[in-house]
Amino acid sequence: MSDIIRLLPDHVANQIAAGEVVQRPASVVKELLENAVDAGAARITLVVKDAGRALIQVTDDGWGMSPADARLSFERHATSKIRQADDLSAITSKGFRGEALASSVAYSTWWFPC
Repeated sequence: MSDIIRLLPDHVANQIAAGEVVQRPASVVKELLENAVDAGAARITLVVKDAGRALIQVTDDGWGMSPADARLSFERHATSKIRQADDLSAITSKGFRGEALASSVAYSTWWFPC
């Protein structure tokens, strides 16, 4: 009998996660706005073009992140809010849970191919 089980490529796994985390452009907007609120933003600007197909941009005056954190935040399962399984029941903030950015990017290229 031949082996049939194999690991999915990352881009396919991200697209599957996108279906679970991000179901439409409004979900991406919600995640980005929640992240801005979590970052202590007092002023948030949202720009959407072509119903989110061409652009979803959130600008805020929140805490921001380091360049290294910005790069890492696009990796699957990257989060600043969870260190162990017990943390899942204690999260009091909104925003990213470790899939949203990778899933949002995968969703945008899957749902709205360029």
